[in-house]
Parts: sequence; C-alpha cells; structure tokens
Amino acid sequence: MPKFVWTILGAAVLLLASGGAAPPRTAVTQRIPQFENAEVKVWRSVVLPNAPLAMHRHEHPRVIVPIVGGDMKIVQQTGESEMNHWETGKAYWLTASAPGTMHADVNAGTKPIEVVVVELKKAQ
Repeated sequence: MPKFVWTILGAAVLLLASGGAAPPRTAVTQRIPQFENAEVKVWRSVVLPNAPLAMHRHEHPRVIVPIVGGDMKIVQQTGESEMNHWETGKAYWLTASAPGTMHADVNAGTKPIEVVVVELKKAQ
C-alpha cells in the first residue's frame, strides 16, 4: 500500500484516538466525514446495536481501524451474512463490493462500534 495511505490512516487514527478535533461521540448510527482528496476518502462510522447502516456498496477497497471494536454482521441484500470480530486498534483490509451487490452493517453486540474507514479512490 502506498506510503501516503499509511500516513493518512495513521493521522486519522491518532486524531480520533486522542480526542483532538474529532467530532463528539454520537448516539445515532451514522457516517461522519473526516477527510477527502483525489486519492482517499476517510470517514468515521458509528453503528449502534439494533440500528444498522442502510444498504450500501463500496466502489473501492478500504482499510478500517476500529476505534471501539465489536462484532459486526455484514448482511447482503440476498440475505446471506457473515460475522466479523473487529478488535480495537487493529487494521483490516476490505475489498470493493462485487458488482451489483449491496450490504448493510449490523452491530451484533450490545455497545456502539466505531471505525475509521480509509477508502482508496484510485486503482493500484
């Protein structure tokens, strides 16, 4: 992965983990924009239990870093699902969505999950 992606990812994680200029904690499931340029798009997702993100897709691959980890169920529009355990502070690689597919992120735990997402806009 290009060095600039790691630099941006590291800065985003440090900023959010330190409580710097990050937006305040939220009580609703949402995406909170953090940074965007021609190379990457960065946002923070907060997913509350029993309040999934709406069906969506990802045109580009991305790295996620849980600020507050937990168990996330990814439910495809077909009804198929997979469970992911995301540890706080550990980075995960997620590929782009397959053509014509959509999914919802469902927090399978009892506490909010927060992740920083760094989406790569350009093909490598």
